[in-house]
Amino acid sequence: MERTTLFAELLLPLPIKGLFTYRVPFELNDFIRPGQRVAVQFGRKKLYTALVKNIHEKVPKGYTPKYILSLLDETPIVNSIQFSFWDWISDYYMCHPGEVMNAALPSAFKLASESKIHLNPDFKPGDSNMNEREALIAEALIHRNFLSVKEASDITGQLKILPLINTMIEKRVIILEEELKDRYKPRMEDYVMLTEAYQEEKALRKMYEQLEKRAFKQLQILIAYINMSADDGSYREIRKSTLLKAADASKQQLKGLEKKGVFILEERIISRLSDSEASTDPKEIVFNEFQQKALEQIKADFRDKDVSLLYGVTSSGKTEIYIHLIDEVLRKGKQILYLLPEIALTTQIIYRLQQYFGDKVGVYHSRYNEGERIEIWNKVNSDDPDERYSIILGARSAVFLPFSKLGLVIVDEEHDQSYKQFDPAPRYHARDSAIYLAGLHGAKTLLGTATPSFESYFNAKNGKYGLIMLAQRYRDLEMPEIIVSDIRKEMRKKNAQSHFTKILLDHIEEALAKKEQVILFQNRRGFSPRLECEICAWIPMCTRCDISLTYHKRADHLRCHYCGYSTRVPAECGHCGSSRVLMRGFGTEKIEEELSIIIPEANIRRMDLDTTRKKYGHQLIINAFEKHEIDVLVGTQMVTKGLDFDLVSVVGIMNADNMINFPDFRAYERSFQLMAQVAGRSGRKNRQGKVIIQSYKPSHEVIKDVVENDFTGLYARQMAERNRFKYPPYYRLIQLKLLYKDYRLLNEASKVLGTQLHATFPKQVLGPEYPLVSRIKNQYIKQILIKTSRKESVVAVKKELQKQLEEFAALKEFKRVRIKVDVDPY
Repeated sequence: MERTTLFAELLLPLPIKGLFTYRVPFELNDFIRPGQRVAVQFGRKKLYTALVKNIHEKVPKGYTPKYILSLLDETPIVNSIQFSFWDWISDYYMCHPGEVMNAALPSAFKLASESKIHLNPDFKPGDSNMNEREALIAEALIHRNFLSVKEASDITGQLKILPLINTMIEKRVIILEEELKDRYKPRMEDYVMLTEAYQEEKALRKMYEQLEKRAFKQLQILIAYINMSADDGSYREIRKSTLLKAADASKQQLKGLEKKGVFILEERIISRLSDSEASTDPKEIVFNEFQQKALEQIKADFRDKDVSLLYGVTSSGKTEIYIHLIDEVLRKGKQILYLLPEIALTTQIIYRLQQYFGDKVGVYHSRYNEGERIEIWNKVNSDDPDERYSIILGARSAVFLPFSKLGLVIVDEEHDQSYKQFDPAPRYHARDSAIYLAGLHGAKTLLGTATPSFESYFNAKNGKYGLIMLAQRYRDLEMPEIIVSDIRKEMRKKNAQSHFTKILLDHIEEALAKKEQVILFQNRRGFSPRLECEICAWIPMCTRCDISLTYHKRADHLRCHYCGYSTRVPAECGHCGSSRVLMRGFGTEKIEEELSIIIPEANIRRMDLDTTRKKYGHQLIINAFEKHEIDVLVGTQMVTKGLDFDLVSVVGIMNADNMINFPDFRAYERSFQLMAQVAGRSGRKNRQGKVIIQSYKPSHEVIKDVVENDFTGLYARQMAERNRFKYPPYYRLIQLKLLYKDYRLLNEASKVLGTQLHATFPKQVLGPEYPLVSRIKNQYIKQILIKTSRKESVVAVKKELQKQLEEFAALKEFKRVRIKVDVDPY
């Protein structure tokens, strides 16, 4: 039999162009397939995990390819649709395929020679059946904190080290550094099994008689076990916690049966993902006439359009419509991707979906540790319908999961800017990417929101998307009453206390007297955004960024929100020595403290990045608020998005002007969205809520639009301006950021590239200019913005831009200047 020589095109998780050809060892010919991971040597000494993209017999010309060292998977972990999706992300967002792979795969799938391994904290010498080489690595880790994969290779003298590392991870001898950072521990649980001696009827009856006389509670445990486990004369293992709950017994009572030799207890690793059973049939949902009409229109639009926009006011019952559509798609044996912009939102919605769909629902986001992410990945990728997750609820990274039968994509709060990834590459927008992903699967996409993005509304009005309006709140709930409080007037009358106008305080006190709840929104965390000398106007600045430091009172330090630099609070001015250094502005921390002084009997909590850093931070705060353990919730954007609390009757927007006056062409659009969304948290469950907007300029057009709920008026005015000044959706934007530590060389480099681009794209280029924050982490920044008409071929524009960037990269004097490309940047 003639030997066939195979070659594989491999994708490496590195920011380098193209694929790399490796030779397949003959013994792997029958096993290797696209989508599997392999271990390869890249460069002289480095080892990487690569993905097989293509397999062929064409011999490379001009060089001898290296051999693949080993195959890491029995079955593919990535499918062909994913590869097509990754190619589109790479092309559209102008990044390297390896950067997409890096973003898509959980870290534990990407072992490399630089990866660091640690001894598993739960490992006990002698626990695992290790071979000689595994024992060498374990012994080295007992004496050292960590090893790199390269060092493990040197210790064992084995080049093909990655399969060995994989095996040791599976045996729970070692863990990756990423998992150690997450403090990942497996979920363990005791299981109870009847010993062989008591599986005979005679012995079991005798034990019944003994227990009946001396230990009646132990008898109840034994009876509960028999009732739960007996099946065709055989007995199965039962979770210890489940058995004790069923028998209403203690651990000590079960221990007594174990000592008598009736039961064996064994510890098992169980899934880290919570199981749940469906308790409600989606068919039991009763729609009002407006929801029914919207549902029928969505189905009609889906016959000839792939994407529809559900524009429904807050509390209009959009989620019930989603549940009905999910149920229909599930019955066809297809999968559903349900995207949310904020991890906080998953807490409430996962519970609602599990009510209807039980353990078919999986959750995927960045707060999950590596073990959980891999488990979810494998469950989405499973061929077994009983094992596979059919519904995935997740933040933007969920678009990269290995769906094979996607039937519906729901993008909730589609307007939210959290769907945009800014750093690192790929700088993708999850909404737009999800629409393309759905198209690859032949699936439909439903965009849902109470405040549409201008792009989506523009596409819907022009017939590209279906448009479904849901203008009536569920169960005829009234829209909240919106009151605008003039901060300037209140301060002049001396009615304001700290940052609270009398109108806002009166409504807070009235709500608390009725045992209702309040949400206060301030889009800035920390205690005070800056300190300032009253004499010379000196402001403490970050040493690594061109930005003022924010004061955090609980930690009692100044902190940079860009790089994390922190320092103590100065006792005097760093310029003139004056002790009159005052706090300017206010953040969520200051609101929380000052309101607790004004209303000491209220239980006040914060929900911002500082209080939700831990994995379950969001969930704990939201659960406490739902149980009415919190009276007033102070928060940043997290409190504006899709949360549903029955007792919230008052919402306060502490300062509307900060959002409106932000120097960005989307400032009015985003201000309206944030204020309308946070207003929607008020007045649910048969009561009209109140929203108090504090502003120095209450007559501003955006505030008027919010009061009158006039999205279309704002849209019409803003679209006229965008058309005039060449901004989306009429024009596409591509932003280039040049970064370097020496501003002189950066200025020179940006001038050269800017001149090239002005010549290539006449009258379409702005810059180069310094952005608002011109230095971050000691890297100076210059920006160039390219505007292209939608009538132009975006493919041709990107091709020409790529050519210009490659020519610039070839200039030796600017080799160290980094360029970040951001397509659709804002």
